[in-house]
Amino acid sequence: MGFGFNLFFIFILVPLSGGLLLIWLLSRKMIFGKLLGLIWLGIVVLICLVAFLQIFTTKMKVDKSDIYGKYVIDRSKFSGKQADWQYNHFRFEITKQNKLIFYQTEEGVILERESLKVDFLEQYHNDRLLISGDTKRHHIFSDNPTLYRNIWSFYYVFESPKFGNVFFKKGRWKSVKTSN
Repeated sequence: MGFGFNLFFIFILVPLSGGLLLIWLLSRKMIFGKLLGLIWLGIVVLICLVAFLQIFTTKMKVDKSDIYGKYVIDRSKFSGKQADWQYNHFRFEITKQNKLIFYQTEEGVILERESLKVDFLEQYHNDRLLISGDTKRHHIFSDNPTLYRNIWSFYYVFESPKFGNVFFKKGRWKSVKTSN
């Protein structure tokens, strides 16, 4: 729980509970016992509700095992003709051998394949992807990607000098019709 809850617990809830317990023991009136039970039941229900809601509001933690897999252009971030073209021409895969295999394609046909070494910076809360090696690699990989997390998923943004932000999400490539 947070700092505010700790202050409430120490300065309000504990003294109030102690006072109600003392009054209940001295007066033997059930109303004070019921009030004490109701207060603590409410606190327990509130704590359980907050813990349950965190499941649906906390962003996922991304570690190395989540990063391995195939990535395609995320057309939901920037839709239109350019995103469709990028989707049909670029995708990559990160393997468990710490290789990023970048595919330049024409629809489903792979035209070029480039292999880059990747490392993981594991000292952060979420493992970060670090692309190592050759300086003459494709313009999409001119810099390391930025990881953005959602509640149930994540995506990478690469800063391309030609295209600006290029969004990749984990998924399998499927043929799409290009926008007009």
